[in-house]
Amino acid sequence: MNFERELRKRSNDSCEMCGSINNLLVYTVKPSLKKVSIEECLLACQTCTSQIEDSTIINPNHWRCLNDSMWSEYPAVQVIAWRMLNRLKNESWPQDLLNMLYLEDEVLKWAKATENVYNDGDNKIIHRDSNGAVIEAGDSVILIKDLPVKGSSLIAKRGTAVRRVSLDYENAEYIEGKVNGQQIVIVTKYVKKL
Repeated sequence: MNFERELRKRSNDSCEMCGSINNLLVYTVKPSLKKVSIEECLLACQTCTSQIEDSTIINPNHWRCLNDSMWSEYPAVQVIAWRMLNRLKNESWPQDLLNMLYLEDEVLKWAKATENVYNDGDNKIIHRDSNGAVIEAGDSVILIKDLPVKGSSLIAKRGTAVRRVSLDYENAEYIEGKVNGQQIVIVTKYVKKL
């Protein structure tokens, strides 16, 4: 079924990610159900769709548009915003946006399900807590030991919950999260997944 007319009306003839009015395409957010619905689609420009599909050509500055589009009321747009912010974590600005972004449980599950669509399964680093449970971006953990924070007088106390953690994609032993308003790196063997 062709959703283009409805999506153009919904988006005022502009890309739902960056606002461009050129080279607009209907993009189906993976994984789609057997029968695709308009809720699984968004209208996106060719620049956005090519970078969503191919992480080797991502231009981080192009995705600063997520500052606006992440607030969309449409789940397909929210899912792509979450995914792109997670893929851009090595930049300095996406983490704050991720911390602000709230997704309903069902939408977050969809976003996480699609996370593996674009990753190399062979090279993926897996983060595990002290009990061996897999930690994913956006999960919440609890500290199981008092941890002094390097370069600060802060001591992250045992029992502190750290919400919506981000992952270090180069080292399976490190995650990041906010404790007392300060973004810190935490060693995974000192946390338990909530």
